[in-house]
Amino acid sequence: MEVIKIREDEEFIKLGQAMKKAGLVGSGVDAKIIIQNGNVKVNGEVDTRRGKKLYDGDVFEYEGVTIKVEK
Repeated sequence: MEVIKIREDEEFIKLGQAMKKAGLVGSGVDAKIIIQNGNVKVNGEVDTRRGKKLYDGDVFEYEGVTIKVEK
């Protein structure tokens, strides 16, 4: 499982931003399409909201890659 960090001055990171930060997509547009097509799971369930807020401890999955969000 890979880990991405939320900036110290922030409480959360949005799903689309997290995908970019993890290197899973090249742009926000790519993330939007992938998320809206139902290809991403957040904490084990499909989520189609690009703006879904991810907090410390949340996990998301895309194409067999699992990413944990940490503060």
